[in-house]
Amino acid sequence: MTAIAVRGAMRHGAPMISAPPVIETDRLRLREHRLSDKDVHIAMWADPRVTRFIGGEPRAPDVAWGKFLSSAGMWPVLGYGYWVFADKATDRLVGQGGLSYFCRGIAELEGQPEAGWAFDADHWGMGLGTEAMRAVLGWADATLDAAEVRCIIDPGNEASERVAEKLGFRLIGDSDALGHVVAIYSRPRGG
Repeated sequence: MTAIAVRGAMRHGAPMISAPPVIETDRLRLREHRLSDKDVHIAMWADPRVTRFIGGEPRAPDVAWGKFLSSAGMWPVLGYGYWVFADKATDRLVGQGGLSYFCRGIAELEGQPEAGWAFDADHWGMGLGTEAMRAVLGWADATLDAAEVRCIIDPGNEASERVAEKLGFRLIGDSDALGHVVAIYSRPRGG
């Protein structure tokens, strides 16, 4: 099991926070978005391997940059959001993810924090997704007043399906509200 150190995490009933707490795992530092992450973030989202199951098309730099800024902006509005997943040794962005609310029009996601994660393709197959999201969900279990967390995964994304299973997510249905079918998963508090 990965040891997790959390600094600055809000507790139940605390007011909204404007930036994510820093969470450290064995190999990662989950931290705020920084301007210095811009080029790595844009390159990651231009890679068709990364976007194959997340939107289906590489993102143009302006679209990737807008998503980066919106990820940072979730915290003061929602009290949760996305972290940069940074290599602990170098502090370089290797992925991002956390909890969101994207107003997707999927009934099963309404009123529930939605988990999401993505990594630079050069960092796939190392267990980093499970490590990062285990830390995120540990923070959510200790901090948020949410009975469950949900996520969606495109059919065929076997790597994300494996991560979701390891984290305690279970398939509860599917939806075509996004113009293609996505599987909907749920994880109760505490997994």
